[in-house]
Amino acid sequence: DLGRPGLSAWGVGPSGVFDRTALRHANLLLGNEENAAVLEHFGGPLVLMATRNHAVVVTGALGPVWVNERPVSTGEALQLRSGSVLRVGLPTVGLRSVIGVAGGFDHTPILGSRSRDTLAGLGPEPVTSGARLVVGLTTAIAWSGSVPRTLPSGDFRLRIVLGPRDDWFTSTSIKRLLTTPWQVDSLAGRVGIRLNGPMLERARGDELLSEGVVRGSIQVTNNGTPIILGPDHPVTGGYPV
Repeated sequence: DLGRPGLSAWGVGPSGVFDRTALRHANLLLGNEENAAVLEHFGGPLVLMATRNHAVVVTGALGPVWVNERPVSTGEALQLRSGSVLRVGLPTVGLRSVIGVAGGFDHTPILGSRSRDTLAGLGPEPVTSGARLVVGLTTAIAWSGSVPRTLPSGDFRLRIVLGPRDDWFTSTSIKRLLTTPWQVDSLAGRVGIRLNGPMLERARGDELLSEGVVRGSIQVTNNGTPIILGPDHPVTGGYPV
């Protein structure tokens, strides 16, 4: 879901779904509340079997999806009858597939959220093979429309706002950050996305006291590597942002 915002002063990070747009699209299509819990899947193929009738939708990453081995479209509501099998293949664009169901997945909330914080170990355990997922009751009517595919393919640009520690870096490093093509490292995860590229040199060599950070902050490690903080980021960090 949309996580646990506003609890950083207690040392609790926001967590929540990585692809917020995909979450909102799924719940819009299914007539759910905006914050209804979805299943966000990253990795190999996923297979789900319905034990009663459901309306479901797959959003986020683009790739093949089947119901009972029949190809179906992403980004629109699907009727899944009792005993039917939904299979989500490997993405061709993007990384994370979002599977929504009318009524939402109904795990017990922890501190107001059904999200798993992988850094803090807070929230429900990750879904494993053979798990039974509980679905909430709903009277919503699934929407017959579809949502646009929003994920870029290939190269794309990110908006960056400098600060609050841009004065810790040389002007050459700032220019390098803003103009260099960066590549996502295989170590990217829910805590942070490490970027591969040239080293960002500091203008200062002293240590920074830990201070608050937010999702989307770009921290630069001691070896000059930028890391974009994800939903499961720590609430404080000692690298300049």
